[in-house]
Amino acid sequence: MATLQKIRSKGALLILVVGLALFAFIAEEAVRSLSSSKAESHQRIGEIYGKSINVQEYSKLVDEQANVTKMLYGIDNLNEDQMQQLRDQVWSTYVQNTLIAHEAEELGLTVTDAEVQDIISNGRSQILAQTPFRNEQGAFDVQQLNKFLTDYNSMKNQPGQPAQAVEYYNNLYSYWQFVEKNIRVEALANKFEKLLYGTFIANPVSIQYGFDAANDEKTIICASVPFNTMKDDEVTVDEAAMNAKYNQQKDLFRILQPTRDIKYIDVEVKASAEDRAQTDAEMAEVAAQLEAEDADYANIVRKSGSSVSYQPIPVRSSYLPYDINNRIDSVAIGTQRGPYVHAGDNTVNIIRVNGKYLLPDSIQLRQIVVDGSVDAAAAQKTADSIITALTAGAPFDTIAAKYNQSGAEMWLTSSQYEGASIEENSRALINAINAQQAGTTQKIVLPNNNIVINRVLDRRAFVDKYDVVVVKRPYDFSGETFNKTFDAFSQFVASNKTIEDIEANALQAGYNVQSQTLAANDHRVANLAGTREAFRWIFNDDTKGKEVSDIYTVGNNDHLLVVCLTGRNDSEYTPLTTQAVNDYVKGECVRDAKAAAIQQKMESAVDLAAVGRIAGAQPVDTLRRISLASPVFIASIGASESALSGAVSRAANGEFVKGVRGNAAVYAFKVIAENKGTAKLDDAAKEQQKQNIIRQAGNAASRYIQVLQQKAGIKDKRYLFF
Repeated sequence: MATLQKIRSKGALLILVVGLALFAFIAEEAVRSLSSSKAESHQRIGEIYGKSINVQEYSKLVDEQANVTKMLYGIDNLNEDQMQQLRDQVWSTYVQNTLIAHEAEELGLTVTDAEVQDIISNGRSQILAQTPFRNEQGAFDVQQLNKFLTDYNSMKNQPGQPAQAVEYYNNLYSYWQFVEKNIRVEALANKFEKLLYGTFIANPVSIQYGFDAANDEKTIICASVPFNTMKDDEVTVDEAAMNAKYNQQKDLFRILQPTRDIKYIDVEVKASAEDRAQTDAEMAEVAAQLEAEDADYANIVRKSGSSVSYQPIPVRSSYLPYDINNRIDSVAIGTQRGPYVHAGDNTVNIIRVNGKYLLPDSIQLRQIVVDGSVDAAAAQKTADSIITALTAGAPFDTIAAKYNQSGAEMWLTSSQYEGASIEENSRALINAINAQQAGTTQKIVLPNNNIVINRVLDRRAFVDKYDVVVVKRPYDFSGETFNKTFDAFSQFVASNKTIEDIEANALQAGYNVQSQTLAANDHRVANLAGTREAFRWIFNDDTKGKEVSDIYTVGNNDHLLVVCLTGRNDSEYTPLTTQAVNDYVKGECVRDAKAAAIQQKMESAVDLAAVGRIAGAQPVDTLRRISLASPVFIASIGASESALSGAVSRAANGEFVKGVRGNAAVYAFKVIAENKGTAKLDDAAKEQQKQNIIRQAGNAASRYIQVLQQKAGIKDKRYLFF
């Protein structure tokens, strides 16, 4: 009882303690939930129809597209510019597919597995024409696809396959899955578009109207007063007129991305005279090394700092830099040219041509690989037995299958290896294949003792190829030169902390302040590479207006950049305060004011002679065959005028009309002749008019993606990640 009484006496305190503990528990869960939600929000790369897109989801699509691109073009890596283009392509495709899928779901449109298989079986997709499964005419061949799928399944069920073959088949199968997925997406888009375009019809009234518009013609005598005969300062444009015109044409300024206005200084770091002299001396030494009888070209080029690598494989001149391509035929075989300066890219160059050969650009072949890395002698015996069997007429497929390989037909093209980093075994194989004649089978022993049984089926597109050594080295600046340039610029920025001070003192210090409006999907500041961090700073919500950035080292580490954020726009439209928009709207308002002034001068005119007496009026001209079907072209002014065609079509014969405002002038005219035409609206003409109307409607409807984008509430924040 004593204990119970003690607890009762402390009841208020206990309630407080329990309450605080419960609050702490709830608060901890709330903080944890908030942190989790915040972390998840930081992973959002965009939004469509209110649904977030996670950065991992997007990155997976980018990686998938990158792998396909590398496989199709036979390259190992994509540079940063190529990756950025690929990311934009993936985003654009993702957005378009999502928009169509959203509309299709509301309409109940689907694509079944059977429909996909029917498209593949009948080759009814341009996507299929890009696959390796093609016949000799270059068309998609479903039999080749089925053979590959059979071989792939067989390979999966047979362990111990060569690692290179397994990798090839796995990559090709992943590519096929990518193709199949895109065929389904394409089929859904085709269904949606077919349904959309099927809603357009042409009724009898519109058919008759279109026929009359094309066949009813008139002849007029016309006078005009061009806008450019008045100076801009002869008219006034007030703020109300500007706002009214902006609102009238507001759709022209619609944007799908937030924008930022910036001012910046870009300082290019350039090699000093001492730097250039040092480079010249080093290149003279490289030239001497290349002329030595035992010259190791690859090693010399690598150590020279050349931007063009050397591989002892003949290449097309078109693969080489443009300026090298233009000069290569002026260098005799066995000789070299340079060092010489090419001002176009500020480089010092040496060209050495060791050989020139007429070789195929594309070679079709089949291969069987014999692993000789463990037992070279056994590999030789196996290879010899394969050659014997093939020479005796054994089918290549049968022999390849015996050694768990497909022996599939494939093409080797120059673009697959030109410019790539190729190891010794691959170089030996490529050179042997290039030298092999069509219709022959040979045994190629590689430096690692592996043996390739190679059969060449076809050699196409013979071109000149060169064994050429190229040393292309830019005039680089030294570390000392960079530090001097950086220190001077850093001192200027430190002494001018505001954009107003920077603009006031930049020219005197030798710097140039420039302006730019950036959209969130532009990726680059001042069109310079390596500006990702600057771009993020510009679009970061924490960056304040008029704030000046730190100095960024950008480009190829050869530019210094400082940026000031001067304006931000996260609305749906570019504001009137933006310089480009303001200039456009003001120009439109000036034209409106000039038109109104000229129309007022025409008010009292009773005929064309009176119009001709207005200042700036052009001589009266006769214009024939004017119809509503197309705008009339005024040769004396150089403008096409739809408004004039419309006014003429409504005017009666002999009627005088004045004050017609066009794109470039105000017009007055008198109809002097009418021609109804002799054509009859028969069934054939009706059908033609019907198709014309439907086609015109379809052309307008082809912009449906832009309309859907405006409805979808798309947010693109990839700039925060890439």
